Amino acid sequence: MQTIQMAHGSGGVQTNELIQKVFKKYLGDFLISDGEDGGVFLSDAKKYATSTDSFVVSPLFFAGGDIGKLSICGSSNDVAMMGAIPKFITLGFIMEEGLEIALLEKILDSMRNELLKTNLKILSADTKVVGKGSVDKIFINTTAIGEVVSDVSIKKLAEDDVIILSGSIGNHGGVIFCARNEIGISSNLQSDCKQLYAMLKPIFEKKIPIHTLRDATRGGLACVLNEWAEASQMDIAINEQEVKIDDEVQGICEILGLEAYSLANEGVCLIATPREFANEVLALLRAHPDGKNASIIGKMTKKITQIPRVILENPWGSKRFLDYPQGELLPRIC
Repeated sequence: MQTIQMAHGSGGVQTNELIQKVFKKYLGDFLISDGEDGGVFLSDAKKYATSTDSFVVSPLFFAGGDIGKLSICGSSNDVAMMGAIPKFITLGFIMEEGLEIALLEKILDSMRNELLKTNLKILSADTKVVGKGSVDKIFINTTAIGEVVSDVSIKKLAEDDVIILSGSIGNHGGVIFCARNEIGISSNLQSDCKQLYAMLKPIFEKKIPIHTLRDATRGGLACVLNEWAEASQMDIAINEQEVKIDDEVQGICEILGLEAYSLANEGVCLIATPREFANEVLALLRAHPDGKNASIIGKMTKKITQIPRVILENPWGSKRFLDYPQGELLPRIC
């Protein structure tokens, strides 16, 4: 068995062979229910968060990650942003006829490594095979389920809430731009793709009243901040000097005329918390390797115009509006 064939999607012998010999070799240890169409788990009257996402990133492999790693991190982070411990995940694979088994195994091995980091268990999974040209090699859908331990919501945003950024922005978007053949820019930049729960765990355990969390994926920081402003009907004041942008990302943006605030991230989050808890949250973030570059970047303020705006202030005191990203900046970023 060297390549994926149409028969592997038929549900028959070849499908079973693919599952037993390839998928279960990497993912079997994480299955909740084996041989069933789905997994069953008890809630014990606990509150759970769930989130689903589909991953079509191009290229499949990039500096710092791949579609497999991204598919686990993406959905795991989404439930972590709801104040939940990632517990379970479902997987869906849509594969193109002719996909090399060696390539599939490389992706599955990457997924396995991420599952081990947070002890995520696979609740259910599905595979489909489509004809050549129907998809670009492989697309993956994941749905994560997590146990809620911190009551966070965009509805809880309040005036004077302090906004904390967990790391440098734009790295993932910069990497994907550089990896695209038609762009041809050489760079040592690495994607920030990673799971964020471990970094947030100490904050959750201390029961610090976080108002809201969001990972700045597609549309980057600009999208999240504008969504927060719109939802709260408040302005957001951002100190540009505190927003960390790696030199390589800044260089890519200058060459290509991009806005770093709009570039995608896959391992950076924004936290809004009452002012009196901001320094404690910042210290806990910085104590973790994934949060060492965390910084306080701004705060929620009263609306001063007819519509809520995100206002950036540079070190010289000049101000500008940061708007929602327009159009499709880069397709298939995740």
